[in-house]
Amino acid sequence: MKELSFMVLPFLISCALTPLVKWYSVPAETYAKENKRTVHHGRISRIGGVAVYLAFMITMAVYTKADRAITGILLGGSIMFFTGLVDDLIDIKPVVKLFFEVIAALVLIYYGVQVDVIRLPFGIQIDFGIVSFVFTVIWIAGITNAVNLIDGLDGLAGGMSVIILVVTGCLALIERRPDIISLAFILAASTLGFLVYNSHPASIFMGDCGSLFLGFMISGISLMGFKSSTILTLALPILLLMLPIIDTLSAILRRTLKGMKFSQADKSHLHHLLMNQFGHRNTVIIMCAMTALFGLSAYVYMINRNIGLLTIVILLFFLELFIEKSAMISAKFHPMLGLYRRGCRLIERMQAKKHHK
Repeated sequence: MKELSFMVLPFLISCALTPLVKWYSVPAETYAKENKRTVHHGRISRIGGVAVYLAFMITMAVYTKADRAITGILLGGSIMFFTGLVDDLIDIKPVVKLFFEVIAALVLIYYGVQVDVIRLPFGIQIDFGIVSFVFTVIWIAGITNAVNLIDGLDGLAGGMSVIILVVTGCLALIERRPDIISLAFILAASTLGFLVYNSHPASIFMGDCGSLFLGFMISGISLMGFKSSTILTLALPILLLMLPIIDTLSAILRRTLKGMKFSQADKSHLHHLLMNQFGHRNTVIIMCAMTALFGLSAYVYMINRNIGLLTIVILLFFLELFIEKSAMISAKFHPMLGLYRRGCRLIERMQAKKHHK
């Protein structure tokens, strides 16, 4: 298959470039800083995203001919890559990163990649009109930051991104979208080559230059499906990105309830909570497996909508139970467990009344 053949080159380039990036990090002193939130020890390079970016861009130049949409996503992705690289080198404020995320989103919109119509299940169609502009910017910034936030364990952001991109590419195969196929598979292979060195125990981190680039590319590729194809309706990209989206929303609610700034980091992310119980490597495996299950449910939905929706509901149910039991948002946040307990108490009272009679 052509799709598999052009995954070989970016994988090999990424595998070859990553050691060079590690070597360059010594004189450049581009190491990840240790603090109370980090789980690594020692001097580890934090600009591994350079290898992913270069492998992707070189392969795209070799194999593809950029149309207007692809040009827009490559330009926007480059803006996010260099923004992240500057942040890795000198640390810039979150508001500055958000500014460039908006700029990258505007570039994408200028080149025609934005939400025109939302196609929901059961044939429901929503024409966005002027709201399309705002929704697109929020979508790009939201998903970009979501991927950036999950980059807290060895191989986690890269592993989940590879799964999301492979699933997206396979869905594009079904819908015959060669533009999305090339972008998704080439980026997946570029990231996979980096994961050879980033899996636990990692000898290099992707840094913001990698996570912001991947986040933007994933959000942009998903938007490409909104134009004229049903490959990625609103439900499917949200489904594939369910874990980082929930993690981001939980962080916003948790920090708001505690009176913290959203940009103020903590150790209550989903991967931190899982690591406390299952360890580093197992947590990465669990989260990647959960992402793969959500991806599989997307396939099931395309084949049989009723079974697909049932699968999605079951997955969300168990994820919600974990969020409540782990106090990921707050110790007082337990709507489903609270409902279950109230139901148990109601049954006990009814049985007690029946017994007295």
